[in-house]
Amino acid sequence: MSGNTSHYTVTSVSTPNDLLRLNVGFIVHQTIGYSRDFPFEAPFLHLHPDLDLKDFQGSTRITRTAQGLLLQVEMSAVAMAECVRCLSEFSQPLRINFTELYAFTRNSITESGLLMPENGKIDLSPLVREEMILAMPINPICRIDCKGLCPVCGENLNETVCSHDQEDIDPRLGVLKAMLKDESDSSTSSGGL
Repeated sequence: MSGNTSHYTVTSVSTPNDLLRLNVGFIVHQTIGYSRDFPFEAPFLHLHPDLDLKDFQGSTRITRTAQGLLLQVEMSAVAMAECVRCLSEFSQPLRINFTELYAFTRNSITESGLLMPENGKIDLSPLVREEMILAMPINPICRIDCKGLCPVCGENLNETVCSHDQEDIDPRLGVLKAMLKDESDSSTSSGGL
């Protein structure tokens, strides 16, 4: 096994997919067990068609196996998200880890269906995009103590305090409220027994 390392650092990405396009054809001709690390770093990365990432970094270890090239990927980034409580936009940290095999032959293809391209270049963009989207929380929250929106006027309760009468209840529950009030009044007048 060899611990050779290539380092790709990008400060300005004119074609972002180039950052995740790796020429790995030389690894195909190495002995089984050979591996190489490919670190990544970019302040901004757009993954076509709809994902913008900031502070993108990570690494990919590519190992030559008998069936193909095994990719072990660890990456992190920040994506903009909308809080489900207050609807404010905020920076959502994302972290992904996945393993994929680019098979040499159709007989060795795994469930993901990845086949080693003849030109020896692997484009990680579609895989990274998919994994980053899957890493996004279904209900992102800007902070744990987010107060959300005022149910009366819609103001962000993290930024302002509303002075609305909070006693307003659904009229369909008015009967239940009256029953609870009557029960409470009767127990108070009978001495709490």
